Amino acid sequence: MISRPAWLWGAEMGANEHGVCIANEAINTREPAAEIEALLGMDLVRLGLERGETAKEALDVIVSLLEEHGQGGNYYEDANSCHSFQSAYLIVDRDEAWVLETVGKYWAAEKVTEGVRCICNRLSLTTKMDAEHPELRSYAQSQGWWTGEGEFNFSEVFSPVEDHLDCGAGKDSLEKQEESITVQTMMNTLRDKASGVCIDSESFLTTASGVSVLPQNRSSPCIHYFTGTPDPSRSIFKPFIFVDDVKLVPKTQSPCFGDDDPARKEPRFQEKPDRRHELYKAHEWARAIIESDQEQGRKLRSTMLELEKQGLEAMEEILTSSEPLDPAEVGDLFYDCVDTEIKFFK
Repeated sequence: MISRPAWLWGAEMGANEHGVCIANEAINTREPAAEIEALLGMDLVRLGLERGETAKEALDVIVSLLEEHGQGGNYYEDANSCHSFQSAYLIVDRDEAWVLETVGKYWAAEKVTEGVRCICNRLSLTTKMDAEHPELRSYAQSQGWWTGEGEFNFSEVFSPVEDHLDCGAGKDSLEKQEESITVQTMMNTLRDKASGVCIDSESFLTTASGVSVLPQNRSSPCIHYFTGTPDPSRSIFKPFIFVDDVKLVPKTQSPCFGDDDPARKEPRFQEKPDRRHELYKAHEWARAIIESDQEQGRKLRSTMLELEKQGLEAMEEILTSSEPLDPAEVGDLFYDCVDTEIKFFK
């Protein structure tokens, strides 16, 4: 059991109406990821959320699909080169949390019962594995990576020989605040550029961010905060709650290209279309203002953070209220927040 509300963040992440959240991260292993088309890590995130009503069910979905279809393919719309990765996952619901790390179709998982856990670009599982692929150890032996003697250490066996990546900044920051972590704590951590958690460079950037609150009290709703725009240091976290008849938000939906989408044509990804949605474009305008006009940029950022603060306060009232949630009151929640944000930008 998780002794407090679960807080989740990762490279790619999502949530479903059952309170299951999955975060995915590309990882480096000593076995290169397949470049042939198969299931990407984000494909498995979506399928796990579509089919899993608990964290364990979602984990079982992912590993069964790995067994049947494997993983691989290009993560970027880039016909000139292939960027393929193995994947790690954080899979959480109101009651339990799992870390799942994969190498091809092989995998290991640990059930998390306490403390802070993060995933990054390096393997983290060692000798504590609560579930694993039935042929994991024999495969490692067949590759000459494990002798079959002594304790089996997943990370030591499958990590690259020279693995010097350091990705503990987010974990270290949260461990120092473990007894007092709030939604704001998570948002501040995601905005931390000095530690490298938030990346904004010419070659790579944090494209969107999310924080999920999963109360163990079943009478309280799960609340998910999404930016929908890049670089959380310049974005607003907006609350979303799953209810029936939730209002769709076209302003955060990328354009549909139908059969002309480069993802549908073969060979795939020979061209890169403009997939920016309306909120994304408005955010880019705001970014230009912030970078070019210090005073106006300061005022705009202050306004954005005030809007975010109002949303946080409203959600805290919902979480602490003894009254049952009225779905009609939150069906338009994310829609209204996006609409208000765009008006501020304009």
